[in-house]
Amino acid sequence: MAERDGGRHGAPLLADLMPWSVAPLRIGRTWPLAPDAASLRARWDALVRAEGAAAREALFQPSRARRPHIAVPQLPGHASPTAPLTAESGGGPCPEPVRVLHGPFDRQWLIPDQRLIDAARPELWRVADPYQIFAVEQGHVSQDTIPGPGPGPGPGPALVFSALLPDGRSPAGRPGRIRPLYRRPGGREPNLAPGLLPHLADRLGLPVAAEDVLAWVAATAGHRPEGVAVPLTASPDAWRTGIALGRRMLWLHTHGARCAASPDDRPKLPGGRRPYVRAAIPADLRALTGQLHYDPEEETLHLAAGRISPVPAAAWDFHTGGVRVVDRWFERRTAPATPGTLDAVRTATWPQEWTSELLELITVLALLAELGPERQELSARAAEGPCLTAYDLRRAGVLPAPAAARRPASVLDHHEEGPNGQFALL
Repeated sequence: MAERDGGRHGAPLLADLMPWSVAPLRIGRTWPLAPDAASLRARWDALVRAEGAAAREALFQPSRARRPHIAVPQLPGHASPTAPLTAESGGGPCPEPVRVLHGPFDRQWLIPDQRLIDAARPELWRVADPYQIFAVEQGHVSQDTIPGPGPGPGPGPALVFSALLPDGRSPAGRPGRIRPLYRRPGGREPNLAPGLLPHLADRLGLPVAAEDVLAWVAATAGHRPEGVAVPLTASPDAWRTGIALGRRMLWLHTHGARCAASPDDRPKLPGGRRPYVRAAIPADLRALTGQLHYDPEEETLHLAAGRISPVPAAAWDFHTGGVRVVDRWFERRTAPATPGTLDAVRTATWPQEWTSELLELITVLALLAELGPERQELSARAAEGPCLTAYDLRRAGVLPAPAAARRPASVLDHHEEGPNGQFALL
């Protein structure tokens, strides 16, 4: 197994430490996803009220997997109809949109209706709850193609973490896998190689929880030719440092939804460094298209005539998958849509909520970038000290994980409605 684990001295791969993974969602059409929920409800109404089957099918944008006459099961946890969409003609309420993570760091809204989604990955929806944290692999971008190390003008982090259900998209164009921390709802059955937690606790002489392992992953994981690798330390001091750093990273990635010190603990920059709107952002989306630029001397983000400052250069330059995060976020909200499609049914004005979300995004990226030196120091410290390699874990019987650990957990206690209201036994 030397090719996979790097030999006696190789760091284990995340794919071995967190063996169950799910492919990214494949929506198949863009209109069921939007930056605001109101646009989704308007698109649904436009679809179900369209006159004639041909008009509805054209708006729907059918694919091999999904057409308006197909009946499919409900998504777990969402009471959407299971009859074909053709039965919705003339009315029917839109299933309540839910917040999801679209690609890295972009929180959008999705209609949770499996009739609209080519591959919704129901196994992910079953375990999405207030205890869950998803690790999303990012497509690898060669360091040679983009100058600069790590977060900033480089390729960016190997993983993005989310409390929201992620669609798994990667700007690099080569999406990785989605790895939930827990295999069952309620924070039950960690998605870790069986025996890993007690083995780490024994070697470190410390209690080790599943969230501790994910925090260490957040603090140390990096791209390798064979996949995302996670160097494991055998030093209790380095482990404690890594856990504290990783928990802060998980807190930032999830916008304070996980690993928070208190329910109202949300990411904030210190006073004087906190970004504010200095000039109002134009309301007309058409006036904003392509009108985003950054002034590094003034630390000001210009949105046409609108101005936000101070914006740290590290937040503006934060890349993931080789793409500047703020640029992509803005483009997804202001790029023109094709006339006559459901994508063109959207808000014509810039909502106040987007301003708040942009300020929060800038804050999260700035605080994450500040942790870069700590991550580098921890990596050097872990490399110099005692470590646990993939070879060590194989000798201990922790690796390879059994085949059952790579499959979804049983959900026989989870009731779901199948096509046309039939009972689904899963």
